[in-house]
Amino acid sequence: MKTTVALASVIGIVASAVLADTTAPDDVSFTEYGEVEASLSGTAGDPAKGAEIMTTRSKGNCVACHAVTALADAPFHGEVGPTLDDVGGYRSEAELRGIVANAKKMFDGTVMPAFYKTSGFIRPGDGYTGKAAPDDLPPILSAQEVEDVVAFLMTLQDS
Repeated sequence: MKTTVALASVIGIVASAVLADTTAPDDVSFTEYGEVEASLSGTAGDPAKGAEIMTTRSKGNCVACHAVTALADAPFHGEVGPTLDDVGGYRSEAELRGIVANAKKMFDGTVMPAFYKTSGFIRPGDGYTGKAAPDDLPPILSAQEVEDVVAFLMTLQDS
């Protein structure tokens, strides 16, 4: 019994520490030019998970709008946004984090969705029901998923 209580306490402390390092969507600090300099999760991103998020329709689905040669195996690359080849070579990590979190902070009027935003929407809808959302919407990506996408984008250099 004491072991179970001790283990539960340790798990609680670790979970609290992890959550304490995560920046809430409304607390993200953007620079004047839209960069986000600090990690949103406090944990380094995983490029492999980032690539998966970029090609998963229920998550980022970045390839729906952007061509990415490194993800050529994913079907239906879009042409709405710029190609992301070599984006890690000409954009900083802070710029990429800001763009993924909320591209409108850097590019006013862009059609790119804000992947880490929960408020400030104009009449957000609830799925395909046509009704207004009952509560604040959750972000499309978690803080760690944003970091994973940024880590993958940083690998796209000299392609």
